[in-house]
Amino acid sequence: MTKWGIVATIKADTAAILRFAAYHIELGAHRIYIYLDAPNPEAQEALRNHPKTRVVRCDEGYWKRLNGDRPDMHQPRQTLNATRAYKRARDEVDWLIHMDVDEFLVADTPIAETLAALPDGTQCARARPMELLAGCDPQVEAAFKTFVPANGKREQVVSALYPTYGEHLKGGFLSHIAGKLFVRTGIEGLKFRIHNAFVKGETNPNHVELPDLHLAHFHALDWDTWYSHFEYRLNEGSYRADLGPARSRERGGITMHELFNMLYDEDGKAGLKAFFQEVCADTPELRARLNAQNHLLCTSFPFDTAVAKNFPEFTNI
Repeated sequence: MTKWGIVATIKADTAAILRFAAYHIELGAHRIYIYLDAPNPEAQEALRNHPKTRVVRCDEGYWKRLNGDRPDMHQPRQTLNATRAYKRARDEVDWLIHMDVDEFLVADTPIAETLAALPDGTQCARARPMELLAGCDPQVEAAFKTFVPANGKREQVVSALYPTYGEHLKGGFLSHIAGKLFVRTGIEGLKFRIHNAFVKGETNPNHVELPDLHLAHFHALDWDTWYSHFEYRLNEGSYRADLGPARSRERGGITMHELFNMLYDEDGKAGLKAFFQEVCADTPELRARLNAQNHLLCTSFPFDTAVAKNFPEFTNI
């Protein structure tokens, strides 16, 4: 039987870490490799006691042994850890995907069956993202904006969905549209990146898309949470200055970094909230626009049930 696993570098509270692990264990993950980017003795102990999870504390000694020192940016820390886990995983799983703690796989067909059905020569398989609409309760009903493919109509669709801000959004998303990559284990010299894999200078060799497998991204849970992460994302994360615009400069494109600075300079926090209300908030209006374009997907995530089954001593966290 095909076995698959996840690697994640995580800096989060115990509840978030165990929800991520338990949910994917119930989904069928055979192994979950978690690298703790900040000390969390409680989560570390729980993960060490579960047969399907492997946990590594990324302290000073760890980074000295692995890399000489700890990279300042979180992106290289993630990729170094993912590549290390990939080398280890070859004896435990057939496929490995590199994910974040706020990302959850969603599939109607068991993931092991989907991966097993791929041709033998396939080495990389991509799950495209969908972004959570902010304000819903994911355990009751989570509404998502789904991926808009680059089929020549993307700009038209995104402009219809977000009439004020759509021209500045890549695929209508605040975060990545690349999704994340399953990689077949055992490929010599493979190195993970955030959204890709490299083998001797080749990017994503023998790559396919997985149209029936979604990467649910909980990028914005609600306004307060989104705003509390805003400054970090603006400076170091998915809104940082070095990321390119949704459309070319020649066509008037500006980056998300520039857009958010402009909104804040003009209207302060109110400008950001107006953006959030149109693009992120779970409103009847946005649901209707998404549904009209066939880009609304609703599902639920039984996090409490999964945690109670896999980490029963932490049911009330």
